[in-house]
Amino acid sequence: MSGPVLEVADLSVRYRTPVGPAYAVDGIGFNLMPRERMGLVGESGSGKSTTVLALMRMIRPPGEISAGHVRLEGRDVLALSEEDLRRTRFARMSLVPQGAMSSLNPVLPIGAQFADLFAAHDIDPDDGHVAGLLSRVGLPPAVAARFPHELSGGMKQRVCIALAIALTPAVILADEPTSALDVVVQKQVLATLGRVQQDIGAAIILIGHDMALMAHFVDRIGVMYAGRLVETGPVKTVFRSPTHPYTKLLIGALPSLTARRAFQGIPGVPPSLTERPPGCPFQTRCPIAEARCRIEAPAPRPVGSDHLVACHLVGPA
Repeated sequence: MSGPVLEVADLSVRYRTPVGPAYAVDGIGFNLMPRERMGLVGESGSGKSTTVLALMRMIRPPGEISAGHVRLEGRDVLALSEEDLRRTRFARMSLVPQGAMSSLNPVLPIGAQFADLFAAHDIDPDDGHVAGLLSRVGLPPAVAARFPHELSGGMKQRVCIALAIALTPAVILADEPTSALDVVVQKQVLATLGRVQQDIGAAIILIGHDMALMAHFVDRIGVMYAGRLVETGPVKTVFRSPTHPYTKLLIGALPSLTARRAFQGIPGVPPSLTERPPGCPFQTRCPIAEARCRIEAPAPRPVGSDHLVACHLVGPA
């Protein structure tokens, strides 16, 4: 496939509340190429996980996908019937969830959970298939007979990765797969995810808030703020030359191993999703905001090769 495996355009997700709609995702768009690794980063509440759930069409009331298009291998995911959607999930686009313990069924052994997945897709695997999948993520075959509570956090997350690759999908969505793990296990799990992604030739979207982990794993990065993509570009370009004020502050908050300096956080808090400020969503916290920023919302504009920034104070390339 020469074109994008996943195309997202003007995607919006809103939640109905007593005080009005809350826009968790507000008109984002991006393309994902085959075998590409893309990261989505931002503070808690920026819309990263909601984006993933929307791509899988797993938004539940009072939430709804209010606008946009999601094309997976040329097919409109938002227009699929429930039956077609069921067959698409995990077969063409799969999910590695954020909380492995709350995602795995606590009363079924691991092998039975693989059996449920295969049965849902009318697949009758041979006896060694589950053992082979567990082996690919570094787990012994005996894990198939264990219950989730008998596994460590890292082992449970590896089981979720094995489930995600079981049907050889074209796209893997990984929603903060290392958030509850210690640093050593984080590295092991990400290495496992990267290895199996290359083995099956899938593209991947990694959700997270750890900029350092992103820098070592993804090819391209998207920075989200208040439900919008404020900067996207090659990960090396964004880290070496961050352009949006929010991206600069995020990277500036990373600890340095080579220089001693005072910790620098980002002043203020993200805006309410039900009472969004006019203009640029970051203008209430931006150190260089001007009058225009408080009136007009900026559209993404190119500042380099495959590098887009939504900021009035950044000139086009």
